[in-house]
Amino acid sequence: MTDTALSTDQATEAHGVALTDAAAVKVKNLLEQEGRDDLRLRVAVQPGGCSGLIYQLYFDERFLDGDQTVDFDGVEVIIDDMSVPYLDGATIDFKDTISEQGFTIDNPNASGSCACGDSFH
Repeated sequence: MTDTALSTDQATEAHGVALTDAAAVKVKNLLEQEGRDDLRLRVAVQPGGCSGLIYQLYFDERFLDGDQTVDFDGVEVIIDDMSVPYLDGATIDFKDTISEQGFTIDNPNASGSCACGDSFH
């Protein structure tokens, strides 16, 4: 893991979010399917959900003022400065088992979550 890797001239800080190898492979595969090499994985926290806050994971070509980024073997994970405190120390993983499929976020900052796992407080 490197501290920062940008395709722009802007300096940025590194966030404290980790991306597992399984998640990095899945993101790379999705980007290959899209046929795009200019996208980053953006992770954000927004108000909403039954527990107060929801996670958002999506591909973004933008780099916004205050974004923090870390490159995981060619997968750039970018987080806005407002979401960093909620996500510091979190790990993003990808599960593909008979009982689970999709991206998961293990967040030590979440004091509770709803049954669906998409919302936390």
